[in-house]
Amino acid sequence: MADLSVVFDGQSFDANNVEPSQPRELLPPGNYIAQIIDSEMKETKTGGKMLKLSFEITEGQHARRRVWSNLNLVNSNATAVDIAQRDLSAICRAIGQLQLSDSDQLHYQPMQITVAIKPPQGIYEASNEVKGYAPCSGANPAAAAPMSRAAVVPATSAAGRTTAQPPWRRNA
Repeated sequence: MADLSVVFDGQSFDANNVEPSQPRELLPPGNYIAQIIDSEMKETKTGGKMLKLSFEITEGQHARRRVWSNLNLVNSNATAVDIAQRDLSAICRAIGQLQLSDSDQLHYQPMQITVAIKPPQGIYEASNEVKGYAPCSGANPAAAAPMSRAAVVPATSAAGRTTAQPPWRRNA
């Protein structure tokens, strides 16, 4: 149980005073500049291990939107493992981080991702799916230096100016 009055200066939350959120539409299929902002190794139901990656779009009208990708790095299905390792290799190459010991090394490195729409299956609704990873246009990923989780990657505006603001502070 959480006491919400602490958050709202001793008052109850009143939904009459706040416009309700609307369901988000799926991102249109296409290429987006994004960065991994979170990663976590999770156990799967079958005893395998899955690397869960959270991507944040950093540019354009969909800036700050998120998409997710799960890489089955340990799985009884050899094809699933092969796909996951190939995707991880593509991510590493996109950011110029060819040797990887911790998924934190992937964080806050700009890359281009290809987003598709996965059709509904059974009880699951349609969803976005990351289908590809590539270096940002004009980027030299081999020259990219590893960055820490706390590092903020500068973004380039449409006018070619570099901004040092983190993605959550940039205007779309």
